[in-house]
Amino acid sequence: MGLDFSVVPPYLDIILIGALWTVALTVGAGLLSFFGGIFFALIALYTPAILRLPFRAFEWLFMGTPLLLQLFLIYFGLVQMGVDLPAFVAGLIGLGLHFAVYNSEIIQASILAVDKGQMEAARTLGFSRAQALRKVVVPQAVREVVPPIGNNMIALLKDSALVSVIGVGELTLSAQLAIGRTYRPFEFYLVAAILYYIVNLGMEAVLRRLERRIRLAR
Repeated sequence: MGLDFSVVPPYLDIILIGALWTVALTVGAGLLSFFGGIFFALIALYTPAILRLPFRAFEWLFMGTPLLLQLFLIYFGLVQMGVDLPAFVAGLIGLGLHFAVYNSEIIQASILAVDKGQMEAARTLGFSRAQALRKVVVPQAVREVVPPIGNNMIALLKDSALVSVIGVGELTLSAQLAIGRTYRPFEFYLVAAILYYIVNLGMEAVLRRLERRIRLAR
């Protein structure tokens, strides 16, 4: 009985590969959630009701149901409709869409906070509405949402552990595989927790640097 970390080194390669999959999943889903959030925000604010209302229903679905259920629907449910996604792709899409909806709410508020004179000035210079949004309004709005969206990215990293239930070999599932062979849960879950924390620190450092660059660019 007691702790025995000598069981960890033989399985360290499995754990580190799982950590790399976690990073890949977080980066991929993070990018999808960011650009998807911008896209959803523009739909919510500037499209006709015929497009806006279905989006609101989609938004309600993703904000009103658990992420775990959404992953099950994407991975297991779409198979019945003839769409057989690999587990990693299903996890990436599920995480990306889930957080894109939350990012959309943040970006919508930021776009509405941009001075309306910016749009009017761009239109007087000959920009179309789409060009004014893309080149003037949205870039200004995005600069203001880095801190809250950064918090969502960190939450995404933590929630990425949920994709282990659909068989994605990320950090949590890798730790569980090692535990299944050694029956030493505390040691491997502790190692996994440390690796999550290290990745979290790396993300926070990147986000702080990005925030500083944005402040200096103003």
